[in-house]
Amino acid sequence: VAKALGGLIPLPEPGLNDPRRKELIELEQQKAAIDTKADSLVRRELWLGLAYLVVQTAGFMRLTFWELSWDVMEPICFYVTSVYFMAGYAFFLRTSKEPSFEGFYQSRFNAKQKKLIESQGFDIRRYNELKEIFYPDSSSQQAFTTASFDHSE
Repeated sequence: VAKALGGLIPLPEPGLNDPRRKELIELEQQKAAIDTKADSLVRRELWLGLAYLVVQTAGFMRLTFWELSWDVMEPICFYVTSVYFMAGYAFFLRTSKEPSFEGFYQSRFNAKQKKLIESQGFDIRRYNELKEIFYPDSSSQQAFTTASFDHSE
C-alpha cells in the first residue's frame, strides 16, 4: 500500500547541477568500458570456437575420405555429435537458457561482465541507486542486475 501511495505522490526531480549526476555519468562510462571489454572477450571466445569446429570438420573429412572410411568414421561422428548434444543439455540445466548462439553469448557475456566488475571494483549498488534516482520510471534505463548482484530479495 505504501509503495502504491508513494507512486502517486510526485517526488522532486534531481536538478541538473546535482553532484550525483556527475557520479552517475562517471559510473556509466566505467560500465560502458566494462561492457565493451566483456563483449570483445566473448567475441574472441566465439571466433576460437568457430576455428575449433572448422579444424574438427576438416579433420573428420580428411579421415573419412583419405585415411579411413565412412564405416570407421560414422560411429566416431555419432559419438562426437552426442557429446555436443549432452553439452548443450548441460548448458541448459546450468543456465536455464536455450542452448543457442544467443543464449551462449549472453551467458558468457554475463560471466565476463561479472568478473570485470569485481576485478575493477565497480560499485554496482551505487550505480543502481543512482539509476533509480535519475531514471525512476524509464524502462529503457533499467537498473543493471544479474542473478549474482541482485540481492534485493
